[in-house]
Amino acid sequence: MDTYGNANTFGGLPVARLNDIPNPKATWLENARAGGPQPLPAADKAAWSLRIPPYRAAETFPEHFARFVATVDTTRVSALIIGCWGESNESSSVAVNELVAHADRLPALRHLFFGDIWSEENEISGIQQSNVTPLLRVFPALETLIIKGGSMLILEPVEHAALRTLELQSGGLPDDVVRAVGASVFPALETLELWLGVEEYGGDATVDDLAGILDGRGLPALTTLGLMNSEIQDEICAAVASAPIVSRLRTLDLSMGTLGDEGAEALLTGQPLTHLEQLIVSHHFMTERMCDRLAEALPGVVLGLEDVEEEDDPDGPEVCRYVEE
Repeated sequence: MDTYGNANTFGGLPVARLNDIPNPKATWLENARAGGPQPLPAADKAAWSLRIPPYRAAETFPEHFARFVATVDTTRVSALIIGCWGESNESSSVAVNELVAHADRLPALRHLFFGDIWSEENEISGIQQSNVTPLLRVFPALETLIIKGGSMLILEPVEHAALRTLELQSGGLPDDVVRAVGASVFPALETLELWLGVEEYGGDATVDDLAGILDGRGLPALTTLGLMNSEIQDEICAAVASAPIVSRLRTLDLSMGTLGDEGAEALLTGQPLTHLEQLIVSHHFMTERMCDRLAEALPGVVLGLEDVEEEDDPDGPEVCRYVEE
């Protein structure tokens, strides 16, 4: 898969940005350091990153988007990255509205990363999202959709014939969003990745909320499933162990969460996993013996067992584990 998120490529294309404009809110030296305008690549030769600074921005996000539409032949743009759209407490609806209003100017759009906000701009748990369902409705040819941030995120059940990759990255994914994914119909979806997060940051989904995903009825083409970054990772493993969708998968990703020996035991005693090409459980709390048992039971499966973690107080009265994000 292409890299994304403060990276150099997305959708198989190098990332490009518009030239900066002089900022009346910045100092003379800051404007001088920004440098002069540089030649821009052809519209279809780049993944275009649209973002403004969270503070002292020279333009609002709607103004920045308008400059993009006026500068680039957006009818040829296939990959788009939406980064910071304003101050840390500003809702993503301002960016959703611009994309919806200009959907007819983006007929070639196939790959969209919505919420590429860097940690120095805002932590993932602080990103203020909104209703992103309209993005799927106005871009019927979209093949990749990555949403970063779970706070205030809304997703309604939807049918989308072209989508192949859906990733929801969050510090806490709301239960109604998880249920909406399970109630949606994605006949072409091959990769689904959910960062479920923790209750403290709004991640209140339970194993029951995953039922629509785990039965797989709306996901007939799925081959890669990630149920990740969860504080109930052991419970998820127990549900996955008997889930109908697992027999169709090639890659199962249960990483970034609080997986321990209990969850791994459920995987070992559940349905066979030897058909998998990869089982990723990195950032885990399993014992060395349990890791060895997994390797012995799944000799033909590539196991991701990196990042062994230790409980904060293993001798205390409560288990103290933490997720990665």
